[in-house]
Amino acid sequence: MLKFPDNTQVSVKGLDDIMAELFAENRRPTYETADEIINELEERNNFIPESISARREYAVVLLREYRNYVKDRSDRNR
Repeated sequence: MLKFPDNTQVSVKGLDDIMAELFAENRRPTYETADEIINELEERNNFIPESISARREYAVVLLREYRNYVKDRSDRNR
């Protein structure tokens, strides 16, 4: 479940799997990675609005989620 700054919540299919794959590839949390996550989500039939502003919002939220994912997994491995 993605939570946007306006408290809108969106359910997405496959996000955990995508983040696990990127983490296994040692991918850093960057906007490029967020764009890749968006593309992967679309390939898994998640609806992502086409407008540039909406995609930017998704990128920001996904980047935050992936940063948290990386931090959580990195903390577990210490």
